Amino acid sequence: MKRRFSHFIAGLAAASAMVAAPLAAQAPAGPTSADLMADATTPGDVLSYGMGPWQQRFSPLDKLNADNVTKLVPVFGASLGGEKQRGQEAQPLVYDGTIYVTGSYSRLFAFDARTGEKKWEYNARLPDGIMPCCDVVNRGAAIHGDKVIFATLDAHLIALNRETGKVVWNKKTADYQAGYSATAAPIIVKDMVITGNSGGEFGVVGAVQARNVDTGELIWERPVIEGHVGTLNGQPNGMTGKLNATWQGDLWKTGGGATWLGGTYDPGTNLLYFGTGNPAPWNSHLRPGDNLYTSSTLAIDADTGVIKWHYQTTPHDGWDFDGVNEFIPFDGKVNGKAMKLGAKADRNGYLYLLDRTNGKLLGAHKFVMQTTWADGINLKTGRPNYTADGRPGAPSGSEKGKVVFSSPSFLGGKNWMPMAYSQDTGLFYVPSNDWGMDIWNEPIAYKKGAAYLGAGFTIKPIAEDHIGALRAMDPVTGKIVWEYKNAAPLWGGVLTTHGNLVFTGTPEGYLKAFNAKTGEELWKFQTGSGVVGSPITWEQDGEQYVAVMSGWGGAVPLWGGEVAKTFKEISQGGMLWVFKLPKQ
Repeated sequence: MKRRFSHFIAGLAAASAMVAAPLAAQAPAGPTSADLMADATTPGDVLSYGMGPWQQRFSPLDKLNADNVTKLVPVFGASLGGEKQRGQEAQPLVYDGTIYVTGSYSRLFAFDARTGEKKWEYNARLPDGIMPCCDVVNRGAAIHGDKVIFATLDAHLIALNRETGKVVWNKKTADYQAGYSATAAPIIVKDMVITGNSGGEFGVVGAVQARNVDTGELIWERPVIEGHVGTLNGQPNGMTGKLNATWQGDLWKTGGGATWLGGTYDPGTNLLYFGTGNPAPWNSHLRPGDNLYTSSTLAIDADTGVIKWHYQTTPHDGWDFDGVNEFIPFDGKVNGKAMKLGAKADRNGYLYLLDRTNGKLLGAHKFVMQTTWADGINLKTGRPNYTADGRPGAPSGSEKGKVVFSSPSFLGGKNWMPMAYSQDTGLFYVPSNDWGMDIWNEPIAYKKGAAYLGAGFTIKPIAEDHIGALRAMDPVTGKIVWEYKNAAPLWGGVLTTHGNLVFTGTPEGYLKAFNAKTGEELWKFQTGSGVVGSPITWEQDGEQYVAVMSGWGGAVPLWGGEVAKTFKEISQGGMLWVFKLPKQ
């Protein structure tokens, strides 16, 4: 009897194996959502924008360090080719010996990570009527299973097979003819692709979408302007805010607030943190009120799209101080108490420290030379202390309003370029700019697909020796520990490592490495064009690599006026550069 039972068990196990085998074969090959959540602690690849869900851009690698970085040399430079140059603001991804990187004009490339040989290239078919405000850039892709996914300038989200570059699915996320576009790198959470939208200068409505990673079908959408209704699984899921609470009349219907930089995610709270852009139009006299939820940080429940808390950095924004800048979670102490924190270096010139569980303001510190629009942030109310004459005047009839000088300029104390946080030093490394502007308001009316500003401006330098400044800042005390000044505006992202290094690029064409503790410049390499991308590092074949995109462009040459003319001789380009230490 025992022998028959053992035969029965053996047969059952064999049958189970036969059933399990095809199921295993059907499992998607490639990174899972769990792998993406662990990206910050698995330095053998770079699977996500920001190198982990918190997007601290900190690597635990130290084979390359402050003592040997002077020996860093290029391994290869891979050209994006063609005539489609312009700004290359992307951050590469690395998986299974392949580097995936997006390029200007909504392109996606796969390169061999060891040789630089191009494996495939995908070019989105863009219509003639796209309306990107700030160059034809793209900031990166997402990877999951057998797919690599990115957004396009005609407001589509496209998933490609990561081995072949063939389209798996292609979904329209908004109407490009109404001024919508998309430039941010998507993030993937719980098998959902999370994206924002672009187009704040065209009277669009900012929103965050979650889509099924395998099919692209919409799961939930959360508009960020009061009065609009969100959806969950095709059903209404509550109004954002309260109708006409901070918007008069029908102004909420074209209120702006584009979520154009994407977001971060905290697995511990299950919250997505998305920043929102400027209200529309820029002319604040046409839209009395705080204009929620523009120029804010929103904490959104990842499962439902419901807003759990918000913090508005610039209520009733009149300077185009988009609040889209990345909100980076980190753990630290405030007054000796361990807390779940988050920090954001805002376009308005202040670095904000919040309790990431509830949005409570814990600190706000100026990180630029001057903030003429406000002279500080009231920690009790959370609101700026507006200066008496800091807001541009209302227009009268067809005449423009009073011109005021304002600093930072609308291009921001920090624009899109992501900062980095070191778990070793406890410092944020903030790529900032010191500049101002003459700004005035003008009459304007909304027209679908047309620019909706109601303002004019002229950007001006405010320092003799620099515009750009990389600043190492303590987020709790606000102390600036060190700074590196750069003649041209800084417009690229930052990377920091356990090797006591900080990397960032300059428009003059250099990728540079600094001592994370002292700010001493240790190494630089001339890439041939301005560096406005975000560097990464990873370990491959037992060696540590660094990569960055080179290619001058972005908002500065388009909107920078007299400042942009100063650097008009910078060559355009489109090149992926990869570096490592030479073998001994």
